[in-house]
Amino acid sequence: MPAGREGRRSRSGGRQFERQGKDRSGAILVLAGLFLILASLVFSGPDTGKSAEGIRGNGEGGLAEEPVWKEQAGRQKDNPQLSGCLRIAGSSSMERYVSALAEGFMENYPDVDVTVQFTGSSAGIAAVTGGSADIGLSSRDLTEEEREQGAVENLAGLDGIAVCANPANGVGGLTGNQLAGIYTGGISNWQELGGNDMPIVVIGREAGSGTRDAFERFLEADVPCAYANELDSTGAVLARILSTPGAVGYVSLEAAERVKSGLTILLLDGVEPSMETVEAGSYPLYHPLFMVTRGETALSGPLVREWFAYIYGEEGRAIRTLLF
Repeated sequence: MPAGREGRRSRSGGRQFERQGKDRSGAILVLAGLFLILASLVFSGPDTGKSAEGIRGNGEGGLAEEPVWKEQAGRQKDNPQLSGCLRIAGSSSMERYVSALAEGFMENYPDVDVTVQFTGSSAGIAAVTGGSADIGLSSRDLTEEEREQGAVENLAGLDGIAVCANPANGVGGLTGNQLAGIYTGGISNWQELGGNDMPIVVIGREAGSGTRDAFERFLEADVPCAYANELDSTGAVLARILSTPGAVGYVSLEAAERVKSGLTILLLDGVEPSMETVEAGSYPLYHPLFMVTRGETALSGPLVREWFAYIYGEEGRAIRTLLF
């Protein structure tokens, strides 16, 4: 490193003192470089802005591209004085997962109150960019407009989307083309698919739902979907399918597996939906689970930073492995 001209020189032994000056200056620059490297490791946040496209699990209950805060992961309970209210809103597909995380987080921090409202992905993102929530839950990628408003997506998991039917329909599986035909109005009776002579009742989520967005992108239909009912929560979709002969709909795989009784979870192109088949890439219908913040997480307040330390730490990973 060229630092010799900055070294001190004596009139009687210039070369000797010049060499010592170079050594001292070089050492200072090396130490400064090491300090900058360490600072970047300590203060850097998780890798954000990941798209769900092509992201798969690693087969060990984790995500192949999951961000890890080495300095923060597993650091729960290190700040027992943490207090305040953490406001979370968004996707109903994440209800069971986030409710379990919130419960565990509040056990670690008794003076923290975590409030969660399951209002749908778009509403959750808008709550974050509008300042009425600290974290938004989204089961879809952010739009460019949302990113321009400061929204940043943090990948928290993957969930399959299960296509479910009322058992009275008499069909146990569909192809992707048949599913597209049902949702665009080209197929209107289960008899056309080898089932019972019964009109198909097409159920779906409301506009703005992350699950609906992922489902319709999978269909790649040239015409809009034609719904008999558009419902505002996963639970409402399941209830309508269970109570309506002829009904078909789509919900979070995790939610469908909790119901099972009285529900037919359809094969898709001959593949059974499960986290194993999602992670293996053989079941194509899935969506990301994002936790959205306004700005980078590392620059957020202490409650938000500790929340992400918790979900990426040992306890948070255990909860995700248990539920998915």
